Amino acid sequence: MLRHVLGLKTFVVLSLFVTAVYGQSKGLRAPPGEQPVLHEIVQQVSPQRLESDVKKLVKFGTRHTLSETKSKTRGIGAARAWIQSEFEQISQDCDTCLEVKRQIWVVEGEERIPGPTEIVNVLAIQRGATDPDRYVVITGDIDSRVSDVMDAKSDSPGANDNASGVAAVLETARILSKYKFSASIVYAALSGEEQGLFGGKAMATKALADGWRIDAVLNNDMIGNIQGINGVIDNTHARIFSEGTRVVESPEEAIQRRFQGGEVDSASRNLARYIDRLADGYIPNLDTMLIYRLDRFGRGGHHRPFNELGFPAVRIMEANENYNRQHQDVRVEKGIAYGDVIEGVDFNYAAKLTALNAVALASMAWAPPAPTGVKISGAVSADTTLTWELPVRRTAPHLAGYRIYWRLTDSSVWTNSIYVGNVDSYVLKNIVIDNFYFGVAAVSQTGFESPVVFPGPAGAFGRQVKDE
Repeated sequence: MLRHVLGLKTFVVLSLFVTAVYGQSKGLRAPPGEQPVLHEIVQQVSPQRLESDVKKLVKFGTRHTLSETKSKTRGIGAARAWIQSEFEQISQDCDTCLEVKRQIWVVEGEERIPGPTEIVNVLAIQRGATDPDRYVVITGDIDSRVSDVMDAKSDSPGANDNASGVAAVLETARILSKYKFSASIVYAALSGEEQGLFGGKAMATKALADGWRIDAVLNNDMIGNIQGINGVIDNTHARIFSEGTRVVESPEEAIQRRFQGGEVDSASRNLARYIDRLADGYIPNLDTMLIYRLDRFGRGGHHRPFNELGFPAVRIMEANENYNRQHQDVRVEKGIAYGDVIEGVDFNYAAKLTALNAVALASMAWAPPAPTGVKISGAVSADTTLTWELPVRRTAPHLAGYRIYWRLTDSSVWTNSIYVGNVDSYVLKNIVIDNFYFGVAAVSQTGFESPVVFPGPAGAFGRQVKDE
């Protein structure tokens, strides 16, 4: 993101300067920064497979939450059965590495769901080898709609909104299931989004009840359109929406944030910065826009229910929307074509955003758990001190150490860093606490990093695991 302001050449020069001056603490050798396996993952994403998946979902006619559930060829019941069969095939191909399951939640008495209706999520869980209770999640929503949100019978192709997101989930599962990770990855096709975000509410509620340590939820909602309603055609940008102040913040935590900062450093926002950095390093010809909002004006997505329960979650989507292709009856009026049909999806572009999801999930799942208990001190001092808790060894046997980040308070991304090794505190000499924002990331022996954690409850990612 900084390169938008400085220009690419200046950004590269600044990055090299920062690395040279602050790159690592004396006598320490930092793990490698470049990860060739992430380039390998990007190359495996197939626009052709994405197109095939979207075409299959479109052929179900409608995927409205209240649509047919008994037919094998039409309606949301047929769509979720097909998604489950795809997950099962992927699992078979990786020697049953995926646990495929359904979550079922009966909803009724809602404005858009008047009678008893099953909200069915289809999940595939790839268990981590050393820290299986830590999760990174990718989601896309199954359902579609036309102009009348209660019309469950008319054809509603939902090619971009949101067959493109579900296709990204499936394609990511196909690719990442070939690898083994430290943390668990969840591939989730959620239902009921158009009727009130019910699939996300069901999954988030269950995750909280089961004590899941979720480091990230990447919600993909409309990732295939490149022609905006404003006439712009753009296949080189994507947006990442993230909340600022956490909705679960307590009054005491709000007071701490008021005096120490953190309004722009929630876990979700630092997750967005993490994805943005991966886009710069690994996705050719794609730049992400960090949108400092929960979502678009007056609209919502399936990341929101996770945010509402305190989980880090962001929305990844196209940079330019075409409202003629969203929530519309398929028709032509006054020479304008309406409807979310497959001709409105650019699959090469969708492949870029799918690849971005894949490298973000892989990088976090290979990284050690994000630091917990991060604290900062340095009032009326020339130095700044950061402390954090070391993880239980069984959850992070590949931990190499930690990297401290800092930036000017008006900067949107982290600009300075220093690798400090496997310690639980560090003093930044002659760096005044009042002038910068600070954070800490965990680094694996092979160089994979966790997202940066801002000190205090405003930026915390999750709870510490205790020894049994």
